[in-house]
Formats: sequence, structure tokens, C-alpha cells
Amino acid sequence: MALLPAQAVPAAPDAPAAVVGFQRGPAPTEAALTAPRGPFPVAKTRLVAGQGTAAGTLHYPADASQGTFGAVAVMPGFLGTEKSISLYGPLLASHGFVVFTLNAKRRTDRPDARATQLLAALDRLVTGPARDLIDPSRLAVMGHSMGGGAVLRAAAQRPGLKAAVPLAPWHLERDWRTVRVPTLVFGSDDDRVAPVRTHAEPFYQSMTRAPEKAYIELRKSGHLKFIVAHPVITKYTVSWLKRYVDNDTRYDPFLCPGPVFPTKEINEYRGTCPS
Repeated sequence: MALLPAQAVPAAPDAPAAVVGFQRGPAPTEAALTAPRGPFPVAKTRLVAGQGTAAGTLHYPADASQGTFGAVAVMPGFLGTEKSISLYGPLLASHGFVVFTLNAKRRTDRPDARATQLLAALDRLVTGPARDLIDPSRLAVMGHSMGGGAVLRAAAQRPGLKAAVPLAPWHLERDWRTVRVPTLVFGSDDDRVAPVRTHAEPFYQSMTRAPEKAYIELRKSGHLKFIVAHPVITKYTVSWLKRYVDNDTRYDPFLCPGPVFPTKEINEYRGTCPS
């Protein structure tokens, strides 16, 4: 199954000496980072179950002229389906990532089972039909609720990942000091499913060995706000993935010193600045 236009994907052009990392797309702006879509046109194809994952959808930039891209696997939460996190496929692909939004094998799968599937999804990406688009050294994971807990476990198990983004994560484990991946944790101050005081906050605090980390607590957003479009989630998720998957320092100003809070949308922010 071919995903790409008939022409071969060009090799990434030699970057000027002054450029660090893998810049894809125009320089970021506040307006661009909070918009519903980024600068890349997006294509998609359906993937059937196999190779350790359930079925899902592959989203990818239709313009490969700038070279290969980093890749992200996205996992839904308990009882959720791919539909609940489907917005992140075209959103992230439009900013220059190959994205696999997938179902869990079983809707009742716990976080560690979902973590195994997330890692299998990454392995499937780099050997599958989009492999010519992907830089296999630049991979990340993202997920909501138990899918967010899966992100933490996957990051602990595979320290070579470039970034992790757990959204309102749920897990019975509280100590994540083994995570050595740049991790952006989202929570909401009124989340009753995964209360931040017993989930997102202690998870963030325990990650003492993560090279970079940040915690964003949304105000009055609840547990399900993370599966609908939200400009704050878009802005910081895209900036985090661009900074750590692409090593694109143009996104540093959006992460450091971080958002001013409190606002009507952000209750709290903590983080290390990009080093």
C-alpha cells in the first residue's frame, strides 16, 4: 500500500550551519500555534489490526519536500475509542509529524497493556507503509487518561523516545523517576476521574530524571476537555513536540518562561526551560 505521491521522497536537504535540529514548516507564531491546523496539507490512510496493535488511522504530511518527519503514536483512554483522540491525527500531521491514532486492543485494557501497544505502534510506523516519511530516531507518544498512563509507562520502558505528552493521565503507579524522556503533563483542576492531586501532579513531581518536563493545569476543564479542540493544548503540545522531537529551537520562546497564570484557561504552570 503506497501512501506517497508517485515521485520518490526526496532526501532531507543539507541544513545551513546556523540551523540546529530538523526545522519543518515556517517559523511559529502565536496565531499559527492556536489555529485548528498547521501549515502542512494532510493525507491519511486506514491501518487494520496487526503487529501488536488494534486498527487505527495513519495521518501524514502530504508535502514531503522538506525531508523526513518525526512520528507520534496516540492512545485513547479507558472505554474510549480512536474517535476520542482522532483530532490529534490531522492536527499534529499538519504541523509536520507522522501520526498513528489507534484503538486499544480492548476498550478495557489497563495502562500498561496500552503502553505495550503504543510501543508496538511506533515499531509498526517505522517499518510500515509510511516508513520512507519517518525518521526512526525521532519518535514520541501521547495519550489521554489511561492512555496518558500508558504514555508514562512507555516512556519509562523506552528512554530513547524524544517526547511524551500524557493528557489527564491515570495510573496506579505514582513514582515515575525512571522516566528519562522530555515529558509534558496536562491536568485539570476539577478532573474527578484522574484528580490532579493524586495523578498528574505527583506524576510530574516524581520525574526527577526527565531531562526536561512541564506541567500545565487547565482551569475548570474536567477530564474530557482533552479530547476536544483546545487552543492551550494545541499550542503547548505542538511546541513540545517540535522542540524535542524536531529539536527545533524556534519553539523555545513558547515554552520558556512558560504561560503567565492564572488565567481563565490555565490554573497553574510548572516547568524546566529548554536546556
